[in-house]
Amino acid sequence: MIPAIDFAAPSRFASLPSRSCERFARPRVASSPMGERVQTRDGRELVLRPIEPGDVTAMQRCFTRLSPEDIRRRFLHAMSELPAPMAQRLCRIDPALETAYVLMDESVQPAEMRGVGRIFVDEAIDSAEFSVLVEQAWSRLGLGALLMQRLVDDSRRRGLSELWGYVLLENRPMLKLCRELGFTQRMMPDEPGTALITLKL
Repeated sequence: MIPAIDFAAPSRFASLPSRSCERFARPRVASSPMGERVQTRDGRELVLRPIEPGDVTAMQRCFTRLSPEDIRRRFLHAMSELPAPMAQRLCRIDPALETAYVLMDESVQPAEMRGVGRIFVDEAIDSAEFSVLVEQAWSRLGLGALLMQRLVDDSRRRGLSELWGYVLLENRPMLKLCRELGFTQRMMPDEPGTALITLKL
């Protein structure tokens, strides 16, 4: 059980850019032995922690709650299911080249995965590709911004020069969030409807 934490206490983590703070009621975050305890503006609580090998079934259950649009925005193509080998690969990361955070809802049993953010490092070009996904019922609460900020922080800790990702142009909330976090955007001539967004670190 995570101990009770005073969410009114100042957070030691970097705040989001001002426009994000205006657009979202920024979730309150406090450290705990099991990760970071996050409270949304509507009073719901999640635990933000690194992904674990035992998260495979939770990830597969999360996938079943995604809409076809959510799946296409995250994976850039349609998928009807998340095969066990793929889920296992996504949960068993190589910490030298990957970072992945999950937002876990422990108010239910078994605990459910409500969001995930990750980076894949390309050592050859000193950069990392990111991906972020938040379950629709938990969107527009600042959780995507929280995950992105952690990925940016981790990329800087690793000493990388750039963070980048592909985002569909129809995914306007993600594009807007990335602009507010300082990313730049350019079109992909070979991939109509897709933008490459980058952040110099």
